[in-house]
Amino acid sequence: MPTWLAFFLPELAFLIDVRLLRLLRVFRILKLTVYFEEAEILYRALANSRRKIFVFLGTVFIITVILGTVMYVVEGPQHGFTSIPVSMYWAVVTLTTTGFGDMVPKTPTGQFITSLTILLGYGIIAFPTGIVGAELAASILKRPLTTRTCTHCLTEGHDPDALYCKHCGSPLPEYQNDRPEVRGGPAGRRQKDA
Repeated sequence: MPTWLAFFLPELAFLIDVRLLRLLRVFRILKLTVYFEEAEILYRALANSRRKIFVFLGTVFIITVILGTVMYVVEGPQHGFTSIPVSMYWAVVTLTTTGFGDMVPKTPTGQFITSLTILLGYGIIAFPTGIVGAELAASILKRPLTTRTCTHCLTEGHDPDALYCKHCGSPLPEYQNDRPEVRGGPAGRRQKDA
């Protein structure tokens, strides 16, 4: 439909982009909807670590300003560091270990600062990975694990508080685990027995 509209009314050619929404069918065809729960865990980990990441980005910005100012003072305009913003560009490129090579320090002091900046950049690259990884591990540990299996259709992975199978609707067997904080754990069985 958008193609025909664009053919007869050329000013509506931007509607052709609506056809890209057809790509959403790929989720259904490739059965990617099964991974939405894992994507939710990843999103939750990123959302939980957002404050730490913002503090980290603020620290990186401050380091970039300091390094840019120091390199402007050390190298100066005669070596291509014509202003503090240009020197901050160098700091970002060096700190991220990209190294385009368009701005290179010429003095030994500038080269030493560059070496330290590159080493600092390697440490900075690993930092957010650790933050998100820790939050991801915490999110996975918070999620109650279950191996409940429906005796009728053999579907696995039911929620701990589920009473009926999510696939066929048959009653599920009693949930049993070793964690006292989850229903069916040792503490739950002792309370039920008493």
